[in-house]
Amino acid sequence: MATAVPAERDAVARAFGTRAHEMPLPGATLHRVGGDRYDLLAAGVGPALAAASTATALTAAALRGTPYGLVVSTGIAGGFAPDAPLGSLVVADAVTAADLGAETPDGFLPVTELGFGTVHHRPPESLVREVAAATGARVGSVLTVSTVTGSAQRAAELRARHPRALAEAMEGFGVAEAAAAHGTPVLELRAVSNPVGPRDRAAWRIGDALAALTEGFGKLAPVLESWTSYDRAE
Repeated sequence: MATAVPAERDAVARAFGTRAHEMPLPGATLHRVGGDRYDLLAAGVGPALAAASTATALTAAALRGTPYGLVVSTGIAGGFAPDAPLGSLVVADAVTAADLGAETPDGFLPVTELGFGTVHHRPPESLVREVAAATGARVGSVLTVSTVTGSAQRAAELRARHPRALAEAMEGFGVAEAAAAHGTPVLELRAVSNPVGPRDRAAWRIGDALAALTEGFGKLAPVLESWTSYDRAE
């Protein structure tokens, strides 16, 4: 499981109720929890660092002969009101790079319309359904941005381009790119700490979001344990 920062990693670790032990990697440190069944990684802020750190962990596991069966990108996020209120959980049915492309006189073009790359990774549908049922998470697109939205205009533009978007964060697409390179399924689960739009630090509820993340992962563990029953070819 990859988070951006240690506070998010620790919120997830609390759900498993066990002391983590560290496994150093080049440029990153894994924290093994849950009776050595899960590895947690504070992958760093932004899609590039998240991709690099996740790729390091995936490669190290593959070289050990113990490749991962699933990568989960998680942490806090901004939520698009009113569909993703503060403290709610969001599970992505599409992990989307919202600003990977080019500006043109006619507006933004994603890299896919420029003839290369991808802007979506889709978690397994059956897994998304089970996670939503177990945690009460809302299902929709989670956008990955390199610059956090700070205005109502920008929020409206993103929602117009991505009508099913529920949240924005900065790491999911990078994590998903690394997972895809290894042929590993990916999931993104986010807890909403603030509304997408004008930045108002007084309105942020980071503590509540971290608590929701801990609670959500407590309910998520049985779903992860039964992962082998899912069709990984989805």
